[in-house]
Amino acid sequence: MAVSKELLEILVCPLCKASLDVKADGSGLKCVQCRRVYPIRDEIPVMLIDEAKVED
Repeated sequence: MAVSKELLEILVCPLCKASLDVKADGSGLKCVQCRRVYPIRDEIPVMLIDEAKVED
């Protein structure tokens, strides 16, 4: 996994402040509340609202 468990525990969605889950393919972090997916590039989560995409 590209994102460590410790980092995942402290990261929250910058928009709604809900927790995040790693997508099954490891390509991003998905908000459990607003369903925005923040991409992971070069093993670094890009936590910018403008970079996120909303998924079902």
